[in-house]
Amino acid sequence: MAPDVAKRLLDALEAARRICEFAGGKSAEQFAQDALLRSAVERQFEIIGEALGRAGAVEPQIAATIEDIPRIVGLRNRLIHGYDTVDDEIIWDIVQTKIPALIGRLQESLEKEGYPSRTL
Repeated sequence: MAPDVAKRLLDALEAARRICEFAGGKSAEQFAQDALLRSAVERQFEIIGEALGRAGAVEPQIAATIEDIPRIVGLRNRLIHGYDTVDDEIIWDIVQTKIPALIGRLQESLEKEGYPSRTL
């Protein structure tokens, strides 16, 4: 794995961890009512989508490990270009069900290639 690809994966990992940090202890209702929280989480999703899109463009085999890259990039595009159609319930569901698994896959990918997931 090229160092710039590892850097992009680490960027995505850090953004996913921030989502967990920001949303930790919150309910779906709190998320829906807190514009600042929603904005912060959405920004981290944008970073994840951009970072993984760039990593996948350089090393397409990344998609074998992180198979949801097209959907992740699609979410990023929806947040940026279709911001008026974003459904808070869907975003919250992704936060709760997809982000923890993504963190695990990113950590595994980085560590498998010899990049400590906390030190890049």
